[in-house]
This record gives sequence, structure tokens and C-alpha cells, in this order.
Amino acid sequence: MNKNMFRAMSALAVAAVAFASCNKEAKKVDEKAQAPAAQAGAMKIAYVEVDSIMSQYKFCKEYSLILQKKSQNIENTLAQKQRSLQAAAAKFQQDVQSNKYTQQQAEAVQAGLQKQGADLQALQQRLGTEFQNETNSFNAALRDSIQHYLAAYNKDKKYSLIISKAGDNILYADKAYDITNEVIAGLNKAYKSAPAKK
Repeated sequence: MNKNMFRAMSALAVAAVAFASCNKEAKKVDEKAQAPAAQAGAMKIAYVEVDSIMSQYKFCKEYSLILQKKSQNIENTLAQKQRSLQAAAAKFQQDVQSNKYTQQQAEAVQAGLQKQGADLQALQQRLGTEFQNETNSFNAALRDSIQHYLAAYNKDKKYSLIISKAGDNILYADKAYDITNEVIAGLNKAYKSAPAKK
């Protein structure tokens, strides 16, 4: 997410520089316009739509489902433990009001409930960290697979620059430079599905 923010800020910075240069005298702009055009002709650029990769690349689809299931399992586990703890606390309150415990017994039960609450928080923290680590591993593997594929793909294509387009982080891009479908087809062809876990 931070990379997308960085890309968006970079694109805006480039746009700001471009707009600022437009405020110079028209004669200077016309004189300088020919030199970058000649350089740009030598530079071959393409872009890839990140949203399309996320929705069409088999690797992304498979791992999104895995992460979604894991997230749901974590939520279910924590919700069940939370309900158990709330039920135990409610029963404790009823028992206290019914004078079922001596003061010493009530303090022991209350200490046990507090420990269960602390254990639940620790479990929530641990599962959250594990899930974040797995998400980070997925993102790193995704980035690596795309970069490795593009390195091989670009041996023939000879692009000087292949950029990612996510949302509106690029203000304008001619569709002629969009290689998304080629890249997705190549990624899917190269990808071997992970064996289904029993």
C-alpha cells in the first residue's frame, strides 16, 4: 500500500514539474520541446494495470482465497473465544449477585476471567501477526514472480521502462503502451498451481 502511495506521489511530483514548466515563456517551451521528443523516441515504455493482474493472475486468485479463508478462520476462532469469555463473565456476575461465592472464591474466579481475557488478547495479537506475515510473504512472492517474468519477457521486447498503473496513479497513459493482457497471459502460462492441501 505504501508503494502505491509512493508511486502516486511520484506521478504527482512529475506532473507538478511538468505543469510548472508550462508557466515559462512560450518561446523557451517551444525551443526545448524538440529535444525531449527526440530522446523519448529512443525510449520504449510500457505499463501494466495492477488491478487486472490482481483479478486475473491465477497466483493472485489462489492466494487471495487462501488468505480470505485464513482470515475468516481467525475471525471465527476469536469470536467463539470472545463469546465464551462473555458468557463466563455474565455467569460470574449472576453467581456473585446470588452470593454463591465467598469473597476469596469470587476473587479467584475474577482473576481466572482476567487471565482468560489477557490470553484472548495475546492470541488475537499472535494470529494477527501470523496473518500479516503470511500476507507479506504473498506480496513478496507476487512481486518476485512478476519481476522475474518481466525480466524474461523484456529480453525480446526491449522496453526501457515498464511501469505499474494502479487506479489513477498515472494521470494519462495511451492504451497503445498497455501490455497488461500479454503479461497476464504469460504469467498464467508460467504459473504452476500450488498442490491442494488436504
